[in-house]
Amino acid sequence: MAKNNDSMETKKDNRYVIEVKNLKQYFPIKAGLMQKVVGHVKAVDDISFRIERGKTMGLVGESGSGKTTVGKTMLRLNEATSGKVLFNGQDVFAANRSELRALRPKMQMIFQDPYSSLSPRMPISEIIGEAVREHNIVPPSEFEDHLEKVMLQCGLQPYHKDRYPHEFSGGQRQRICVARSLALNPEFVVCDEPVSALDVSIQAQIINLLEELQKSNGIAYLFISHDLSVVQHISDYVGVMYLGDLVEYSDKKSLFANPLHPYTQALLSAVPVPDPNFKMNRIILEGSIPSPANPPKGCKFHTRCPYVMDVCKTVVPQTREIEPGHMVVCHLYDEQGTLVDEKSEKAI
Repeated sequence: MAKNNDSMETKKDNRYVIEVKNLKQYFPIKAGLMQKVVGHVKAVDDISFRIERGKTMGLVGESGSGKTTVGKTMLRLNEATSGKVLFNGQDVFAANRSELRALRPKMQMIFQDPYSSLSPRMPISEIIGEAVREHNIVPPSEFEDHLEKVMLQCGLQPYHKDRYPHEFSGGQRQRICVARSLALNPEFVVCDEPVSALDVSIQAQIINLLEELQKSNGIAYLFISHDLSVVQHISDYVGVMYLGDLVEYSDKKSLFANPLHPYTQALLSAVPVPDPNFKMNRIILEGSIPSPANPPKGCKFHTRCPYVMDVCKTVVPQTREIEPGHMVVCHLYDEQGTLVDEKSEKAI
């Protein structure tokens, strides 16, 4: 959320495995013969949130909103422009090489495409066990037992160890990706659209697997997805991103029952309902998402918002806590969390 959100700025709380504070990730735009920097792509623009141990935060938004960049930057796969990511109170960005190496096993990522994220030249035993051996997760005498235990937890059989990725289906490959992360006994995992490339029936199996592993191992997830039906099923909290900004954040029940930001309302109106007699009041957004290299002034959503006001075009909105734990970044609400304009009553 915006950096004036005092409710996010609290002292260290052991409930939270990860805390993101005022995170920015700008990528330089270079042009000309000398490759001078002529601008920046503001992929992530000053966001803050926290994730409790053993809980799941869903992160949703259109393609290009910055969701994947958030996940990669949190794990320091990208070097952040500014801000902090605290893992168990330790600043990930301030960690030196040896400290970062010690953190790596505890913070893992499951990538979107199971076809390209596995090396075709390595057998499954090496794909899952390479990092286990490198980080000395278990003594060498227990390596094989640990490998088999993790594979069985993820629905893979021990006799799969000597096979290669091309011998598996898409769902099985994603199980291998999950096993590769789980084998390091992580406390926090970024799941970057882990089921979007899979059939619906296989999606349910992977989602159920992630939930079972969370219950048994106490893992916290950042679950990145554009599928709100999946997010509603697996998440405890949900953040909505638009053009690098976290525009709304709440627990799952409050956000789906009472979406406050016009962008969130539009996203939820597009979720299919398994009832042929139910007619959803679909909200159609005009235009397409602007370029993060040249975002609109004021509220970045004002070019597509059905409730746009003059102030939206020039002033950046501040974070408002409308109800406990339910944050929104929108000019429709004043400091007390009430609507500021009668014409916007239909927004909620």
